[in-house]
Amino acid sequence: MARSELIWRPDKNPGSTFATLCLCAKCFCGLGQIRLDGEIGFAITQTMPAKKKAPARKRKLVLLIGTVKGVFLYHTDEKRAAWKLTGPHLSGWEVFSLCGDSRNGRILAGAEHFMTGPTIRTSGDFGATWEPVKRDPKFAKGTKAELKHIWQIVPGHPSQPGTWYAGVDDAALFVSRDDGKTWDELTGLTKHPTRPRWVPGFGGLCLHSIVVDPANSQRLWVGISAVGVFRSDDAGKTWKLCNAGLPNVAPEFIKDPDMGRCVHKLGLDPARPGRLAMQFHGGVFISENAGDSWKRISAGLPHDFGFPLAATVGGGLFVVPLIGGDNRVVPGGALKVWRSRDLGRTWRALTKGLPQKDHFVGVLRDAMTSDPLTPAGVYLGTTGGEIFYSKDDGASWDKLPASFPRITTLKTWLV
Repeated sequence: MARSELIWRPDKNPGSTFATLCLCAKCFCGLGQIRLDGEIGFAITQTMPAKKKAPARKRKLVLLIGTVKGVFLYHTDEKRAAWKLTGPHLSGWEVFSLCGDSRNGRILAGAEHFMTGPTIRTSGDFGATWEPVKRDPKFAKGTKAELKHIWQIVPGHPSQPGTWYAGVDDAALFVSRDDGKTWDELTGLTKHPTRPRWVPGFGGLCLHSIVVDPANSQRLWVGISAVGVFRSDDAGKTWKLCNAGLPNVAPEFIKDPDMGRCVHKLGLDPARPGRLAMQFHGGVFISENAGDSWKRISAGLPHDFGFPLAATVGGGLFVVPLIGGDNRVVPGGALKVWRSRDLGRTWRALTKGLPQKDHFVGVLRDAMTSDPLTPAGVYLGTTGGEIFYSKDDGASWDKLPASFPRITTLKTWLV
């Protein structure tokens, strides 16, 4: 019978409390470590030989497309070379918000129909069938607020797998703690002392942006037009107005010194929690201190006005400047995406593959997004029903073949 041997080899670091332990291959088959535990003795942990790694599971990327006449889905893989289209789903419904739930394979849609009004629908089969939730977002009886649209649906912090948030017009935030089945208003926001002074923007009094801090399960931000940014540090119980550095966009009409901050889109830097970016009614702004103060970073852009904003894991910030006022289309009929990789100190126009002549379209606030792949993908949908995408962090663009009704929202979903 083979005899096992323990061969002690002290670590090269003389101050280390670890040493390598060789275990005879005929008996134990592996390497281990001995940890010295002061006067108590020692403990042995064994490391078994490395097994062959199973091949990585191929993931599928789904592009969720919300329009004024339903939902469409583009399916592809991580190469993003071949795309398969399905839809329309929820045909004839006006869809303002979509979210793919990677935790249990569902799609959540904030939609409305003349038969139902604003409602949340869910699908567990990639849009083939849809179910209503048990209790939709709804204001309490007796309130003056009216629920007109469901502008945004986002999952809660990863440590809270059953939590969801929904932003609506009239501006309010709803939460679900039972995985989207029932929804309750977070009244700490709608009962904020500033609430009687809130003034709607051109598109209504809408809570359209919700950002959950990935580093702090208790912290979230919301953007409201034309009110500003609010932050909660206690999961929505109380809220702080975070408008320092943002100008009043209509002082001749909105006399309140704290109001008139028309946020168009709010986003979080994926690489640094606490750093926020914003497309404002008049410029692009950034906050390095979780929204306590804001500074303008749009000096290199052709126009201050715009709606969408997207950020990528590689540090890219993307916007689409538009002509303001009543026009709200790309200037000169040339569709250009502008990217900054240095927090707005410089901007570069990205045009390769995008139409540069006689293309008078706009891009709505939720109609540009990115994916978490490397290099990053960036996607935008126009008011003319086209989708352009880049799979090289914006360097070049292609057009997906289908044409759609007016595009209201785009989201990516890795499954």
